[in-house]
Order: sequence, then C-alpha cells, then structure tokens
Amino acid sequence: MAANMQDLLETTLPGLGYELVDLELARNGLVRVFIDKEGGINVTDCVTVSHHLERLFIVEGVNYERLEISSPGLDRPIVKAADFVRFAGQIVKVKLRLPLPDKRKKLVGVLLGLENDVVRVEVDGQELSLPQSQIDKVRLEPQF
Repeated sequence: MAANMQDLLETTLPGLGYELVDLELARNGLVRVFIDKEGGINVTDCVTVSHHLERLFIVEGVNYERLEISSPGLDRPIVKAADFVRFAGQIVKVKLRLPLPDKRKKLVGVLLGLENDVVRVEVDGQELSLPQSQIDKVRLEPQF
C-alpha cells in the first residue's frame, strides 16, 4: 500500500501546487503526509490538502484511520534524489544504520550531493562517500 499511496500523492499534490516531502504510514492506521511549497507551508495549506486527500482517498478506496498533513519543518528530511541536488551546499545531519569504523552513527556536515546512490558529505574538512543503503535518515540542520 505504501508504494501505491506514494504514487497517488506524487501525482496529486503537484496539481495542487505542493511537493510531497515524505509519507509515514503507522500501524494504527495513521497516514502522515509532509508537504512543502515555495515560500513554506501554513495551516491553510494543511487544511486544503487534508480536505482534498480525504475526498481522494474515498474515491480511490484508501483505508486509513487518521490523516495528518504537516510541513517538513526546519529540519526537513532529504529523501528524493532531487532533494540531494536542491539542498547541496546546506548543512545536514546524517544518521547511519551502522556505525563507521570510528564508531560514529551520527554526522553533521555539508551536503555535497548524490551520485550513483552514494551520498557525499563533507564532515570536519573530510569528504565522506556514504552508500544510501547505509543511511537511515538525512535532515537539514537548521542554522540560526
């Protein structure tokens, strides 16, 4: 269902002027959709998308208990290949599935990009090449 839901959202949301950032499906029937658009997301955007998706899910026969629409926040997840290009040069926090040889599982550095399913990050002046399969999460690190 996750792949179908992902496809459904990726074809629907751009027509409304939004980008699908991430999708979470919880066991208790919760569907959490993170959206973004140029200039950011406000409560009205969330309400608009929620109403539209409620009607869409009825038509498509999508079974769910609760629907939550949210902005990705300042620590936006970097998920799609296009995200790695768009946010290259930004500071990111990387959480690895398995530790590096120096025992680190969490890194903060400058995102250099994505090439052939390998994420490149500069950490403490050193460029690291991390296979996407070894990465749990990549998020923007807010700068104040």
